[in-house]
Amino acid sequence: MRPSMEAADIAVVALYFVLVVCIGFFAMWKSNRSSVSGYFLAGRSMTWFVIGASLFVSNIGSEHFIGLAGSGAASGFAVGAWEFNSLLLLQLLGWVFIPVYIRSGVYTMPEYLFKRYGGKRIKIYFAALSLLVYIFTKLSVALYAGALFIQESVGWNLYLSVILLIGITALLTVTGGLVAVIYTDTLQAFLMVVGALILMVISLVEVGGLEGVKTKYMQATPNVTAILAAYNFSYTNSCHIHPKPDALRMLREPTDEDIPWPGFLFGQTPASVWYWCADQVIVQRVLAAKNIAHAKGSTLMAGVLKVLPMFIIVIPGMISRILYTNEIVCISPEHCMEVCGSRAGCSNIAYPRLVMNILPVGLRGLMMAVMIAALMSDLDSIFNSASTIFTLDIYKMFRKSSTSRELMIVGRLFMVFMVAISIAWVPVIVQMQGGQMYLYIQEVSGYLTPPIAALFLLGVFWKRCNETGAFVGGMTGFLLGSIRLILVFVYQAPDCDQQDNRPAFIKYIHYMYVAACLFWITGIITVVVSLLTPPPTKEQIRTTTIWGVWNKDVKLGHHKEESYKFTGKNPVDDKGTSEHKELPNGLHREKIVDGTDVKLLVLQDSSTPDCLTPCPSEVQTPMERSGNGQASLMSRACEEDEQPERTSTCWKVVYWFCGLKGQSTKTPPRDPVEEEARCLEMLYEPPKIKLLLNIMLFVVCSLGVFLFVCFSL
Repeated sequence: MRPSMEAADIAVVALYFVLVVCIGFFAMWKSNRSSVSGYFLAGRSMTWFVIGASLFVSNIGSEHFIGLAGSGAASGFAVGAWEFNSLLLLQLLGWVFIPVYIRSGVYTMPEYLFKRYGGKRIKIYFAALSLLVYIFTKLSVALYAGALFIQESVGWNLYLSVILLIGITALLTVTGGLVAVIYTDTLQAFLMVVGALILMVISLVEVGGLEGVKTKYMQATPNVTAILAAYNFSYTNSCHIHPKPDALRMLREPTDEDIPWPGFLFGQTPASVWYWCADQVIVQRVLAAKNIAHAKGSTLMAGVLKVLPMFIIVIPGMISRILYTNEIVCISPEHCMEVCGSRAGCSNIAYPRLVMNILPVGLRGLMMAVMIAALMSDLDSIFNSASTIFTLDIYKMFRKSSTSRELMIVGRLFMVFMVAISIAWVPVIVQMQGGQMYLYIQEVSGYLTPPIAALFLLGVFWKRCNETGAFVGGMTGFLLGSIRLILVFVYQAPDCDQQDNRPAFIKYIHYMYVAACLFWITGIITVVVSLLTPPPTKEQIRTTTIWGVWNKDVKLGHHKEESYKFTGKNPVDDKGTSEHKELPNGLHREKIVDGTDVKLLVLQDSSTPDCLTPCPSEVQTPMERSGNGQASLMSRACEEDEQPERTSTCWKVVYWFCGLKGQSTKTPPRDPVEEEARCLEMLYEPPKIKLLLNIMLFVVCSLGVFLFVCFSL
């Protein structure tokens, strides 16, 4: 009889829920949730520590605990390559992509594509694709993984458990916005690391340390005779029950069915650029940083934390195979159905089976809380980011005159809509095949995301890339990837005891090689079409490329022809005399940290009405002015001077709970010069801080390369 949760374990889980709810409501009380920036970007007030923790938890969800451990049990060290690869890609995000996003002043990734390329078709395509990926891959897989752990651990009713978790997560996210998400993620990161480290230490002691894992894993073959004696199964000896000869190597031969090294480097890595550098779930957290220094610090911290999953998830999954070989490694589809209810395999139960059998009472409750934390982290990330994309990139396009309050309401209602879809999707999740769930996620993403990664990389690094080239290249890659994905679902892999009659291009061509082809085909077509068509306008590339980050010019309105350097001195002619030009109204210089003269925008005109004085209550949404994609990230305005309406106590409570103001006002347009100057302020790094960050960048990247080499030899 398998162990079950006891009273002490349930008490730990209950305490966890109390802490999360308290932290969420504290964030609601403390933060400004009534503005678009406050709700979707946490008011750009987060520090590197909490963002780094949130990045880690947003990535390490329930599908990692189930999927990574399951793949570790099935194939060894190989799956850890994604973790070390992400360590390096996080630094690409911090040092290349985030400065571009800040300089261009955007909230969402579809908005960046709109601003970089112009036109609405790329933006709509990317927004719709992102929402589909969130709902039908991330959301469904996270729910399946969390439900599987709950079922293995406590035997609770599957539907009731999932609905309860979705409801609590949505409550925190709907009411608290990104501030609540990030603060609760910080608690969840602590719980995840502590609980998983405890399990890792206990399990390593059980098998004799890391060397014991390497030795005993290669001997972890199920006892076929004992299994056949216990169950009346037929056995054909056609299923793979022995550990793979190269299970202790990370990057493997070009023909390996798990991780062929050419496919991983040239196919999976570009595909991963989308997730780490252009996915709303990840980027939105880093954009909430106070400035670029905190943004870079958060990616460094998250990169260091990404070393942990190899040791706290993958290796415990391998230990689970060692200790419970006859259950984790089923010998036939019938055996798999008996053990875990899936004909494809039972490797996905490796982690929950280890938790329930090896941990004492109390610690089982802690790990249950960790898994709930992982599931809630997945859900709150998806809810908040999908709401941001829908509200600012789709709804705003059709309702250009919408007020800030209206956008807040629509964002919350869309989350409720996603909750309904999630609950309706539960019966489908229950019927999902087991197999190696983590590799399933990577395969589906590998068919859809490489074209997007190519468009972002070309957009950031190549000024000549235009909208026509990006659209033609992106749609070509998308169509090819979709065809391959449909064929994979049509020609599904048979059970291990059945003959494989799939077409050769499905059976023998690894999905990583397909991802590589999609990436390079998209890139080549985009380059060729861009060169054959007119180049983008100067305004499209002025702030949206890596070269624009170093351009400190602040563009003035149409009434001025000149541009003024944000951090420069007055222009000096050949004779050494200063050429004093009158600065625009409200623009003057002040000293900043290192003594550099900086032009700051302050409204100095005494004739300016009080209601136009900046106040911290509202932030204008992107696309607010004339549809040109200019993101008004930091502009602020007071509410219109109206007579206050009488509001009942009941409605006041509702407004506070949802972070809304009692009146709906339209945010007046703000000067784009001020907005751009604020973005440039965020990009300033004190020299000493910049040097320290660059040194840490070298250390973290060296660590990632060393780990790759260490586990691949």
